[in-house]
Amino acid sequence: MAVLGGIHVPSLTFFKNDTRQEIDWDIQKKHFEFLISSGLHGIVIAGTNGEAATLSSEEKTQLVELAGKTAQRLGRADIPIALGCGAGCTRDVIDQTIEAKAAGANAALVLVPSYFHFAMDAAAIIAFFEEVADASPIPIIIYNFPSVVAGLEVNSEMLEILGRHKNIVGVKLTCGGIAKVCRVAAVFNTSEFCALAGQSDWLIPALAVGGTGCITGVANLFPQTCVKLYNLYQSGKMEEAQALQKKVAVAEWGFAKCGINGTKWVVAKKLGYPEDSAHCRRPYPKYSSEEKKTWLFNQVSTLDAVEQGL
Repeated sequence: MAVLGGIHVPSLTFFKNDTRQEIDWDIQKKHFEFLISSGLHGIVIAGTNGEAATLSSEEKTQLVELAGKTAQRLGRADIPIALGCGAGCTRDVIDQTIEAKAAGANAALVLVPSYFHFAMDAAAIIAFFEEVADASPIPIIIYNFPSVVAGLEVNSEMLEILGRHKNIVGVKLTCGGIAKVCRVAAVFNTSEFCALAGQSDWLIPALAVGGTGCITGVANLFPQTCVKLYNLYQSGKMEEAQALQKKVAVAEWGFAKCGINGTKWVVAKKLGYPEDSAHCRRPYPKYSSEEKKTWLFNQVSTLDAVEQGL
């Protein structure tokens, strides 16, 4: 539960605007400082928002090490760090969990390998997660995001099997499956296996049916607002929580509609990072439409007053 309760942020990864698009370590350090000092309950490195598919294993471990050193310097050495460990074969995913442990990560967020999606039936998916969990030196969080793995789904029956493995501690549901949250809570004690929302716009509904928190990209810009939303619910202040949930949902739509490149642009714009460091690694296109930029900026600015007041 120390790993999976509350609000966790899938940190963005910032790159230099040059031919190689190496990581911009100066901006990355600033962003880690912003996130870790905000009171978030955890940080995820190399998730979808962190452009995991574009990062080498070495870059992933360097990011974990930097986040850990930043947390220690800021007096938050206990903040949980999860690393996205994904690859085309089981062996490589296991290797990444070992590297993650060595770098200081506390958990691994793992997608279903999807290159051979036509062969990945329920039995194959279950076998994959069990083999990884058997070998991993850190706990496994299942990452259910069908849109990025050729539609492969970890359904409730599969979760009921996988949740019994002592080294599989939870699931992130970017599929939006509120019923899955409820079914997980019906079968497992949250100390054994739990479910997190994959977006902040349904955090309160998820908590209401037994979820333990969320991993949300919105926290890259509004971390304290997301934490406040969680705390309001936990304190029993339902009317305030519902009112803030509505505001968060409006801002979340901006992030969701405009993609990772839009998210990086607006985060850089509002936090004062160089726009040249906010481009995704190619071939992900630049966020260049002025009309879209204006819409996105206005859409997420609905939370400015809330965040600034915290």
